[in-house]
Amino acid sequence: MKIRVGFGFDVHQLVEGRELWLGGIKLAHTKGLLGHSDADVLIHALCDALLGAANMRDIGYHFPDTSGEFKNIDSKILLKDTVTLIASKGYHIGNIDATICAEQPKLKVHIPLMQQTLATVMGVDVDDVSIKATTTEKLGFTGRQEGISAYVTVLIEK
Repeated sequence: MKIRVGFGFDVHQLVEGRELWLGGIKLAHTKGLLGHSDADVLIHALCDALLGAANMRDIGYHFPDTSGEFKNIDSKILLKDTVTLIASKGYHIGNIDATICAEQPKLKVHIPLMQQTLATVMGVDVDDVSIKATTTEKLGFTGRQEGISAYVTVLIEK
């Protein structure tokens, strides 16, 4: 068996007039994330981690923000397509460890649904999807509630 590790990072600005999508679910909040797609920062970091582990470049290469095809697309579709891409090289997901960095909204109560949603999209056991949430203690762009970032590490197997 061959195993590989990948790391992904993404950040999006919080703005008025957008829905907030994180981990494949819509959250009630006064602002949403700005982006070409639904701007789900967690899923975007997850796609980058998976693609990187399989040595298949990054999310922007496969799903460019210059393409109308991906305008306002549900990032769960991008994730499902990413899982198909890595499977084309014989890889499947071992496990995922993710951290979302946001001051607001508080995410703890939403994590189980995010885990279940992502596990379903990727076709893995919910126990293989770890999601944590943290803040920056009011420091930096996250602390000022100007944006949200996500960090993801994955293990894939062949």
